[in-house]
Amino acid sequence: MHFEPYPFEKLNELLENIIPNKNYEPSVLTIGEPQFETPEFIQKALQAASSLLKKYPKTTGETELREAMRTFVKRRFNVTLSDAEIIPTFGTREVLFNFPQFLLFDKEKSVMAYTNPFYQIYEGAAIATHSEVIHLNLTQENNFKPQINKTDLTRCDLVILNFPNNPTAATLSLEELGAWVKLALKYDFVLLNDECYSEIYRQNPVPSLLEAAKTVGNESLKNILVINSISKRSSAPGLRSGFIAGDQEILKEYMKYRTYIGCASPLPLQYAASLAWSEESHVERSREIYRQNFAIAKKILKTEIPEATFYLWIDVGDALAFTKKLYEKYNVKVLPGEFLARKDANGQNSGVGYIRIALVESPEKTKEALMRIKECLGE
Repeated sequence: MHFEPYPFEKLNELLENIIPNKNYEPSVLTIGEPQFETPEFIQKALQAASSLLKKYPKTTGETELREAMRTFVKRRFNVTLSDAEIIPTFGTREVLFNFPQFLLFDKEKSVMAYTNPFYQIYEGAAIATHSEVIHLNLTQENNFKPQINKTDLTRCDLVILNFPNNPTAATLSLEELGAWVKLALKYDFVLLNDECYSEIYRQNPVPSLLEAAKTVGNESLKNILVINSISKRSSAPGLRSGFIAGDQEILKEYMKYRTYIGCASPLPLQYAASLAWSEESHVERSREIYRQNFAIAKKILKTEIPEATFYLWIDVGDALAFTKKLYEKYNVKVLPGEFLARKDANGQNSGVGYIRIALVESPEKTKEALMRIKECLGE
């Protein structure tokens, strides 16, 4: 198997011969990792449960964690899940990679469709399953929302959406998600929405594909799955706590598969995560920081404030040249959009010309970095 280098590897190669301006403190706005302390109550819970390292964790997850996740889904999306409709996972990266391998194992000439630009693990899963890929291009012309090509959808086995979207920060309404649910039923493909940014919203909570399924009458969640994670929500990517939820007929067999791959979360992590999933005030404090960061960005760069995520997706013309110049003259790292996308069947890369900026620092550091970016843009 041949996998593409990750975007950050490509960025390192792009900048490897450049000496940054030492008159500025380094500013790294490339990775979607909150640069805030994990809340103290989570850290204390992890410490208190450390004696449980002597025990093997169950692949199914502890009852406390499963209940906390189900309660979160009910509280946040008003969707009641049975225990058979949710599986705790070791973050979401692993499930995004191994779930397609489970689902498509017996499919001849399997076809995956996913949004483009994308989280690169989608592409890795397509390579691992020998799947044909259909890119759902997100462009300014379509308001960064996937165009529905019904001819292609008739061939799809798995469609992966990612809303709220990384990197474009676009969102889909409940009605738009509902339209995708109807397509999944009509054309009989599995529809998975990567919802890891669902809790990083500005004002109004964004909807889940689970909500949309119930709204359009798909009570059994047939063909519908979502994943979510605590990493962005609780500034705790190291807890590796996520879940996959939805169609219980699919998840029943997937649970058997997971017993073989050895990705159960250690018990101390599970107990700390169960508290994090159960508490909301710390999430609101994080959202307030992101609100401040986007207000700063709007003032300095005149950018629109997105409904969710912590990303800016900005057209700078020649993104590779801008990225190099910004690093050399102002010691700021951003990520060229073309590293996050691929050429489609027409040879077009929908990330060309854009940079992704992750507003994951404190407002003070964010303001300083964005002022440098503004200077660079003005040259």
